[in-house]
Amino acid sequence: MPAKLPKSVAFVESVLSLKPGVATFDCDGTLWSGDAGEGFFSWELKQGFLSDEIIDWAPKRYAAYREGRVSEEQMCGEMVTMHRGLTEAEVQHAATRYFDNHFVDNIFPEMQLLVTMLQAAECEVWAISSSNQWLIQAAMRHFGIPENRVLAAAARVVDGKITDRLLRVPSGDGKPSAIHEWIRHSPDVAFGNSTWDAAMLGLAHHPFVINPTPQLKKIAEQRHWPVYQPEAQ
Repeated sequence: MPAKLPKSVAFVESVLSLKPGVATFDCDGTLWSGDAGEGFFSWELKQGFLSDEIIDWAPKRYAAYREGRVSEEQMCGEMVTMHRGLTEAEVQHAATRYFDNHFVDNIFPEMQLLVTMLQAAECEVWAISSSNQWLIQAAMRHFGIPENRVLAAAARVVDGKITDRLLRVPSGDGKPSAIHEWIRHSPDVAFGNSTWDAAMLGLAHHPFVINPTPQLKKIAEQRHWPVYQPEAQ
């Protein structure tokens, strides 16, 4: 009788066996443990390159969000536009420094392997996140996903400087909207961990629930979506 495959290997092989042409991945909580967007937000308030006005405003605003007085989409958008007036280059540098120094060890190894193997099989892999684009672009260097396949919360940049005009906030229904606009057809496989990913998962031919929150786990049970809990936490 053949030896039973390790859980992580069996999971990766179960996805690869579907031979997907397009895959979409949420990031925070799905590709790594924890919320890198929230972590970067807190970290950069201490770094001294944001204005005093933003440093005073941001913690109060985030507290209001945690209390349910500010919506998820609005807060995610404001965590981008609060960089208005800064150069995109300096924010990208800060985001890369934060992820590489404080968050890279949170990556789930089997999710990193899955992304690598999907791309080796010529699957078109996209990262879709409500965290800011600079942070997700920094993180995707560790997954080999190019910047043109990152759909994250983003603001318009003019002459190298960030403005307060949002381009997109892919959260909740915003994820399918981004998929329709940029990918233009439903993903073959999709991966997410929270209720904010449910709409994207419902759009996919084969949804996979990764490291789920209690709310998404309940939805997954109702819809018979497969659930995978990464071995590394």
